[in-house]
Amino acid sequence: MALKRMDNVGIVVEDLEGAIGFFRELGLDLEGQATIEGEWAGRVTGLGDQHVEIAMMRTPDGHNRLELSRFLRPTVIADHRNAPVNALGYLRAMFTVDDIDNTLERLSRHNAELVGEVVQYKDVYKLCYIRGPEGLLIGLAQELG
Repeated sequence: MALKRMDNVGIVVEDLEGAIGFFRELGLDLEGQATIEGEWAGRVTGLGDQHVEIAMMRTPDGHNRLELSRFLRPTVIADHRNAPVNALGYLRAMFTVDDIDNTLERLSRHNAELVGEVVQYKDVYKLCYIRGPEGLLIGLAQELG
């Protein structure tokens, strides 16, 4: 049996609308929003009685999705948003953009902050990390040539 695809990457946030605005500005499309609750959902996650608001964001090419979740019940128990780049576990999502400088300018209006510097890797990429909404680590890449 072969792997068919990766459906999405999930990120838990406190401010769902703020995160939607940030990722829209980055260029993702809001595919839909829903509330997930009930016994079946708790069996999937192992959290029992849960109530979650989600927003599904889709990349412009339609191949990838980002699921933003805001937990109403149970409450969030850990916060890894400010972990450094060398922390174990989920770290960041990387997005390819047409113009990294323009993207940084637009995202700064959503309080995005550059982590280090924008660097060029050979004649292949311009790259950087930013802290987006709620300190989420986001990678940006611009293909060169």
